[in-house]
Amino acid sequence: MNWPDDPSSPASVIPPWNVAGFRRQYNAWVADETMEDYALRYAPRSFRKWSEWRIANTAIGSLSFLIMEAIGAMIVVNYGFANAMWAILVVGLIVFLTGLPIAWHAARHGLDIDLLTRGAGFGYLGSTITSITYAIFTFIFFALEAAIMAMALQMLKGWPLPMCYALSSLIILPLVIRGVTFISRLQTWTQPLWLFLLILPFVWFALSRPWLFRDFVEFTGAHPGGGFHPAMFGAAAAVVFPLIVQIAEQVDYLRFMPPPKPGKQWRWWVALIAAGPGWIVPGMLKMAGGAFLAYAAMQYATPRQQAMEPAHMFLAAFREIFGLPGLAVAVTVLFVMISQIKINVTNAYAGSLAWSNFFVRLTRGHPGRVVWLIFNIFIATLLMALGIFDAFERVLGFYGVIATAWIGALVADLVINKPLGLSPPGIEFRRGHLYDFNTGLCAMLLAISAGSLIHSGALGEMAKAFTSFIVLGMALIFSPLLAWATQGRYYLARRPEAAWQPGERIRCSACGHAFESEDMLYCPVLKAPLCSLCCALEADCRDRCKTNAGAAEQLHSLWRLILPRGNFRIALYLAALLALCAAGAFLLTMAYFYGEAEIPSSQLLTSLLKFFLLLALPATIYGWYMTKTGGRQRGAQQAQAQAESQRHLLSLLREIDTRQPGPPAARAPSPETPDEDTWALAATLPAALRETLLRLARHGEASALRQRLQEARAEHPGHLALLAQLEGFVDRLDFQALIRSFVPEEDD
Repeated sequence: MNWPDDPSSPASVIPPWNVAGFRRQYNAWVADETMEDYALRYAPRSFRKWSEWRIANTAIGSLSFLIMEAIGAMIVVNYGFANAMWAILVVGLIVFLTGLPIAWHAARHGLDIDLLTRGAGFGYLGSTITSITYAIFTFIFFALEAAIMAMALQMLKGWPLPMCYALSSLIILPLVIRGVTFISRLQTWTQPLWLFLLILPFVWFALSRPWLFRDFVEFTGAHPGGGFHPAMFGAAAAVVFPLIVQIAEQVDYLRFMPPPKPGKQWRWWVALIAAGPGWIVPGMLKMAGGAFLAYAAMQYATPRQQAMEPAHMFLAAFREIFGLPGLAVAVTVLFVMISQIKINVTNAYAGSLAWSNFFVRLTRGHPGRVVWLIFNIFIATLLMALGIFDAFERVLGFYGVIATAWIGALVADLVINKPLGLSPPGIEFRRGHLYDFNTGLCAMLLAISAGSLIHSGALGEMAKAFTSFIVLGMALIFSPLLAWATQGRYYLARRPEAAWQPGERIRCSACGHAFESEDMLYCPVLKAPLCSLCCALEADCRDRCKTNAGAAEQLHSLWRLILPRGNFRIALYLAALLALCAAGAFLLTMAYFYGEAEIPSSQLLTSLLKFFLLLALPATIYGWYMTKTGGRQRGAQQAQAQAESQRHLLSLLREIDTRQPGPPAARAPSPETPDEDTWALAATLPAALRETLLRLARHGEASALRQRLQEARAEHPGHLALLAQLEGFVDRLDFQALIRSFVPEEDD
């Protein structure tokens, strides 16, 4: 596909916005980049000061998470050695291959996973769904890791488990507030001791009891037949597949990689692979190690359920090594605490980035990354209290469908669409240049829909076991097909107007701060440079720099293809209803996985389906309310924008008159312009009515003005001519004329 230019911009026909005296102010948290870490921005070259090895060491520090050992233990106990090891190897290879292009683009362009997803096929608003997907990953794994830490604390102190949950969460908060700067130091300080305690049990067993490794290879677990079985392999792989999203956490650090230096590119590539897709290599070893430790713990009288918990499997190993129960408990708790702190600072940090990106697009506000850090930790604590560790196999199996569809669609754009020319080169992440939705989001949703059906067992148990593989294949196919079908038209909404040099520092006209050119864009509405964050937070411009690129316009175009003569309000209503039902279905699905172990699945499923139908009843009503409210808000915003444009135009005309030499030329009065008779008649209206009409006119509330004027006709039949003239002003959205009917000296 030929990409000579991006789509043309309507900038030349956009009147400039009146921003005199306006400056966007950020709070102290947002202004301090040592805390903010460019949560919503491109990571500039000036901030990427660390060496490749320090960034790699920081990213590799996240490999301490003990849920890897728990996953390995769980799948080997349930499915046997052969099925578990093949699942680890095959999924590990897939994780490496999908992670490599993501890591390379993130490090090259200085973008986190959300900004990367925006420009790689999902669109500006489309990537909000992937932000939620990523945020769910971070707080699920934060909760799992903190639960492991809480079990270790309870083992040491005997405190109530809820208290241990709270302590395991709160201890992370002060460590993450300062961002990647402190996290990098923490990972460096704790790395040697963590590695020593991690490797010690395996070295001791290899030297003193090597026969356990031979017996472990023959372990069949709960699989009585032993050997390889496709359904068992698929079920084990489904639990490992959610780890495909871990590359997003690695990218949160890799975006700070310095550019490769001439003659030393090999160092950059080694660090990139080690800290990026290469994380899965030690991850696979940790899963296999957890499987072995669980088997070894069961040989030393540890109950099967406890043997799958990392704290107890390492406790059994250290008890054999040291021979002193008290020392073994202390070393186990020390190891678990170090491991979980190392990983949960990454989970909490990544979650704060994901929530920041999600809410800035929904609320057009950004209180700071620290606010969303607290929010993420609070959700994780609730999940721990709900007992997520007991249901993590079922939760991860369902989450893997969503995660695999996202990563599959993202990788398809990077390795298929861009090389084939189905999408433009480069990664564009700035709101002013993007469509709200793109084909990658459609590919992801199609794959999730098909995957959910397969995961439910509708196509049989064998297909259910291989759901994640099928979903990944669908995402890889759907993304290029949709990009080809649409000719890549939904990637870029307009052509960049400014030709700044790479790395050039440009001052933002809204916030007054200077940023590198990659983080800046020229705003045709402001007629001035604007940084990407100020562009994302701007709520009044209504995307006037782009044509038919907003969510409503795109939905309208799709609706016209389906029903050319259909009412567009029905489309908005159906979209709102579908979103509400999807959110309710997701929450009830999570409830099903939590309660499946305690309540018969058929009885629980029937109850939840009835509850979903009950929730659907108010959703049908609230969806229509959302549609009506949104329509009124859009009408009011359009009226306000029109009034602002007219105010600015009148101001310009007045300035032209004052600058012309000689007396100003007299203008013929318009029949629609208020005169002295109009002022006299308007003065006879009740004061309350005049104040109401003035207030509504100054706020541009066209719909409310029409309704109040119609009511006034019945209340004041003697003023019908005046009220009709005022309605004419409202119909033309000439709010200034209506205001001058009551206040002739009102300043334009």
